[in-house]
Amino acid sequence: MSQGKIVEYIDQGKFVCTICLQDKGNRLHLLTPSNREVNLSQKRIALTSESTLDTSQTREDLLEKLREKEEKRIRLKDQVEVKELWELVRDEEESFDIEYLAHLVFGEAVTEDHFSAVMRALFENRLYFKMKNGQFFPYSKEKVEQIIRQREEEEAKAEKLRQGSRWLKQIQEGVRAKGPPCRAEIVRLLIQLALYGNDAPDYKYGKELLLNAGISDIRQARVLLIRLGEWGEDENLDLLRSGVDISFTPAQLEESARLISTGPEPLDREDMRDLPCMTIDGPFTQDFDDALSFRILGDEVHVGVHIADVAGVIPAESPIDLTAAHRASSQYLPRRQIPMLPPELSRDFLSLRQGRDSNAISLLARFDRAGALLDYRFAPTIIRVKQQLVYENVNERLRQDPLMEEIYHFSERLRQRRMAKGALNLSLPDLEIRFNGALSLELVEQDTPSRLIVAEFMILYNWLAAEFCKENQIPILFRTQAPPSEKMPLDEKGYLYYVFQQRRKLSPLQIRTRPGPHSGLGVDLYIHATSPIRRYLDLVNQRQMYGYLFKRGLIYDEKKLEEIRISTEPVIKTLGVIRRARLRYWTLKYLSQHGDRKLKALVLDEFKSKYRIVLTDFLMTADIKRRDGIILSRGQEITVQVKKADPWDDILHLEYAGED
Repeated sequence: MSQGKIVEYIDQGKFVCTICLQDKGNRLHLLTPSNREVNLSQKRIALTSESTLDTSQTREDLLEKLREKEEKRIRLKDQVEVKELWELVRDEEESFDIEYLAHLVFGEAVTEDHFSAVMRALFENRLYFKMKNGQFFPYSKEKVEQIIRQREEEEAKAEKLRQGSRWLKQIQEGVRAKGPPCRAEIVRLLIQLALYGNDAPDYKYGKELLLNAGISDIRQARVLLIRLGEWGEDENLDLLRSGVDISFTPAQLEESARLISTGPEPLDREDMRDLPCMTIDGPFTQDFDDALSFRILGDEVHVGVHIADVAGVIPAESPIDLTAAHRASSQYLPRRQIPMLPPELSRDFLSLRQGRDSNAISLLARFDRAGALLDYRFAPTIIRVKQQLVYENVNERLRQDPLMEEIYHFSERLRQRRMAKGALNLSLPDLEIRFNGALSLELVEQDTPSRLIVAEFMILYNWLAAEFCKENQIPILFRTQAPPSEKMPLDEKGYLYYVFQQRRKLSPLQIRTRPGPHSGLGVDLYIHATSPIRRYLDLVNQRQMYGYLFKRGLIYDEKKLEEIRISTEPVIKTLGVIRRARLRYWTLKYLSQHGDRKLKALVLDEFKSKYRIVLTDFLMTADIKRRDGIILSRGQEITVQVKKADPWDDILHLEYAGED
């Protein structure tokens, strides 16, 4: 029976010394020094005395003796040097009971008070011993050192939390405060939370940091980063999450400079600097990797498509090549361009700039005036661009320039031939994001004469390059597309509805080492080789052609090409997702700024509780809820109104506002 005995237990990390007033078997009724009575399970008892007190005494007398007992045990506890005790027993590699340890500390004459003192000391200083089943195990020296390191790290972490929380609270309140020494780590935590939310690697630590600053919503991490100047208002989180490199390291720039100083190999090239070469690009283009030439000689049309010779400057497996492989493609985003190659190469040394000699891999093809191909060849050349033209200017001068008009009509004939072979024209305008003082969005037509010229000449080059590689058994990465599962009719519902429906029926594009038709373009073979400055797989294909043309041997076999494809395709898909998400972000931001505006829309699909529509001014799909009494049909033109648009949370709520 435990009645009258001194019973100690641990509560909230502290020893509590009590007197047992009543033993109820598996539970004890105890009196604490603060004159509270508690019921306690036997399992929670840490130490029970052998001696007993007379519980029939007055409550005051019991409390007085209990307090004296506790004070005595605390005084004795302060005399225990835990480290010295550990040093006495650490090499014995066994466990010890509390009585044995008390003898080592206090000598032979020990009482229950000494037992309690040693137990209290070991509990408060848990650096040197582990307690299990009433026995104490001394830690090894290595374990103690590890615990010390952990405690130091935890204390440093706690101090960073205190400093960081105070600082973030000031920032949240609009106070301009100097950051603490741990500023970089706090910013890193905020970035984690803003990018990954609950999935952040240090979510618990970051959440605690914000809570200590009085911030319960982790989405405020983004706001704090903007206030700190770490992020811009429209920071591209998808790009940051992707891990895509957005700048070049000093070592990469140094390697780029070395390649420029070395220059291309001094190999024989055909001198075609007398050809009337021109480039046609957008007004903001900085890297020119394709040029064209066009001459009418008697009954023949001589076409030249000249692609910047990147393979002759950047060796396979070189540091810059590995950088390009990792990036896979240049990125052209609103307000940000991320080139695949360092700017000194992509925008200057390798670019086909006006008035400068440039190395190229040229397609030289002869046609009759009806557009039928007579023959073609590929050659390494030296060219000089005579004109650097912009799409809009070409469109404007078309009727005043007979040669440009001839080029346009020839391009139309090339397209008609492809269409006759089953090609699909599913072109839609591109949405351009502009920042002329204010955010604006504009659809730019892609079926203009100048863009048709460039598109057809590039398709021509890629088609004949594929034929050339097949004929000469050059391993290459073909692009293929099976016929669509269904060909949709272009009816009274209009071209836009037709394009969206037909695109759903298209077979997926495939990149592979085996040749096959590309049904979407209406050609029997196709590769990508016209943008080696901007796309890595184009550079890989150009290397194969370069090696064959110069009789230097082929760089890649089919196995290596497949390895390159497997490693590059996921990156290309990620870049596509980033680009689409960014266009959607800016569209939602624009809509959030023009919430009162009514928008034109086209109904694409009908579901049980909603309709799928496309906003015709932005070519962005969205959903609207069904409304009682209103029945819409596919292809119907309607008007909708924005109820809520939030680019950060990717929210767009639209409401039906009537027929267009």
